Amino acid sequence: MTKEERIEKAVSLFKEGYNCSQSVVAAYADLYGFAREQALRMAASFGGGIGRMRETCGAACGMFLLAGLERSAVEGADREGKAANYALVQQLAEKFKEENGALRCADLLGLSKKEPIVSTPEARTSQYYAKRPCAKMVETAARIFGDFLEQEHKL
Repeated sequence: MTKEERIEKAVSLFKEGYNCSQSVVAAYADLYGFAREQALRMAASFGGGIGRMRETCGAACGMFLLAGLERSAVEGADREGKAANYALVQQLAEKFKEENGALRCADLLGLSKKEPIVSTPEARTSQYYAKRPCAKMVETAARIFGDFLEQEHKL
C-alpha cells in the first residue's frame, strides 16, 4: 500500500465513525504486525484529545503511538531507546504544530475553556463534519508519519 493510499484509508476510517487516533493507527498497523481490531482497540482511548478531554489531538496521539512502534525502548534501563523515541515524538509534534498551529484538541477545535467535558461522542452528521477540522488533522498526521517512514526507510 502506498503512502497516499494509507492517508486515504485513515481519512476514510474517520469518516466511517472511528475516532481520529484509531484512524491514523489502523492505517499503518499492518506494518507492525497488528490486525485491524488490535489497532482499533490500542488507539480507542486517545480520540477526542485523549478520552474526549480535548487535550492532545487524537490524530497526533495516533501518530505518537506509531512512533513508539517504530522507535522505542523495550528495556527499562534503555535510556538511548527512550531518548530516540522522545526525539521522534518531538519531531513529529513540531511538524504537526507547524501545519496546524496547535497540538491541543481544544485549540484546534476553537473551543472555550467553559465548555464542559463529556464522554458522549457527537453524532457524525454532515454538520459535524462541516464544523470539525478532525478529518484534516487525521490526514495531516497520517501524511507526516508516512513522510517519516519514507525518509527513515527510504521507501
